[in-house]
Amino acid sequence: MARVTFLGLGIMGGPMARHLAAAGNDVTVYNRTPAKADAWVAAHGGRAAATPSQAADGAAVVLACVGADADLRAVTLGPDGAFAAMAPGTLFIDHTTVSAAIARELAEAGAARGLHVLDAPVSGGQAGAENGQLTIMCGGTPEAFAAAEPVMQAYAKRIGHMGPAGSGQLTKMVNQLCIAGVLQGLAEGLAFGARAGLDLAQVVDVISKGAAQSWQMENRAATMAQGKFDFGFAVDWMRKDLGLALDEARRLGVTLPVGALVDQFYGDVQAMGGGRQDTSSLIRRLAR
Repeated sequence: MARVTFLGLGIMGGPMARHLAAAGNDVTVYNRTPAKADAWVAAHGGRAAATPSQAADGAAVVLACVGADADLRAVTLGPDGAFAAMAPGTLFIDHTTVSAAIARELAEAGAARGLHVLDAPVSGGQAGAENGQLTIMCGGTPEAFAAAEPVMQAYAKRIGHMGPAGSGQLTKMVNQLCIAGVLQGLAEGLAFGARAGLDLAQVVDVISKGAAQSWQMENRAATMAQGKFDFGFAVDWMRKDLGLALDEARRLGVTLPVGALVDQFYGDVQAMGGGRQDTSSLIRRLAR
């Protein structure tokens, strides 16, 4: 039970904040669109604040789940940012998927203020957030992780401490690269099977019991075959995440040919008007 602030109430942040309130915490929320914060309070209680600074004032724990590096920097270090209002010893948990560079920047800025900072991107999509079944990969000091783990248990099924600041974000990049490759392979297999005249439901039922099995196959193969792509994690967001991974790879001198190619394929899906469709919509470009 703690006084908690949540910054950002999108399809991931809103449910996570709800789980924190349901666990008995005293929750204050901030959202760039005030009407969304007011609606959250009407549904779940707590308070809405006009700025991140006002929201964070007096909180023991501040969490964020916003859009990208610039959004995160604005709500933490901006003119009305949360960090200036946070007392030494306050815990900051960032669930945004951003660059490892800004994760390290915030960890350094937080340490100068006596804050405990954890970069903690999540996997599991909208359904995972709604059901409190997210996987969370964390970067930061052992002390920050130990303080944050009990808080995050409200909406997590698996939490891992991956190393120092930035390690959570780097692990999320690995996660997204693996998903991209699996989805492209699944899309190609289904497109091939359909053109060959196979019963795709029967094909998936058989091969999902063997070495080809994956979460994507179990949860997305049927809907991909049906042309249904409304499941929460949008192509636009995946391209942002792959862009982060490709930028980091260039910095590290690592070649990611499949990741780069699938990123281009997602660009094709965007050009087809599918930017807000689920990442499994990769198959659309093969069905043309």
